[in-house]
Amino acid sequence: MASVLIVDDEVQILRALQINLTARGYSTVTAFNGHDALEQAAQHPVDVIILDLGLPDLDGVEVIRRLRRWNEVPIVVLSARHGSDDKIQALDAGADDYVTKPFGMDELLARLRAALRRGSSGDVPVIETEAFTVNLPAKQVTRRGVPVRLTPTEWNILELLVRNSGALVTHEEILRQVWGPAYAEETGYLRVYLAQLRRKLETDAANPRHLLTESGLGYRFQE
Repeated sequence: MASVLIVDDEVQILRALQINLTARGYSTVTAFNGHDALEQAAQHPVDVIILDLGLPDLDGVEVIRRLRRWNEVPIVVLSARHGSDDKIQALDAGADDYVTKPFGMDELLARLRAALRRGSSGDVPVIETEAFTVNLPAKQVTRRGVPVRLTPTEWNILELLVRNSGALVTHEEILRQVWGPAYAEETGYLRVYLAQLRRKLETDAANPRHLLTESGLGYRFQE
């Protein structure tokens, strides 16, 4: 059963999509705004995303850009914006297809099936460093071939950093995606969990080579 994240602030459209997709055997997750969409994508990995652009808190194009930092899931934009520039921006940001409102359900379903076929041929990412190996699909970390036991929170932080390899991930972004919006200011949590991860993964936790601190900003994973 394929799973779909539906992101739309129009309740009637969201409900209609949810009913139609469920009736055709899809499982669904929903979000009403951009930040919620990013959190749902992190917490509930899905096979495809239907995304409106006119969200109340974060423009849909920005949601696509943030998703593409760490997630290759197919994205089908479903928007009332008909302009060529809107379509170009969304596709350049990483969307796979673009459907305009009003839309026909049969056409949307056909495009979803096409996006799923394209998405199923993606590579399986395994990241190797000098000190440890991260197998993202298996959710497993090893050191010299020996599995390293991580807590769910430690794994979620590591996965987010690894999927953004080389890029700065801000304190707020980690806290929102791992703990939720209510914890966006709790930077003390990060110091504790990053210290734990370094002790478990780095050769020299006091001088980390892979889990780097960007003082006052966030963290960066470096292979």
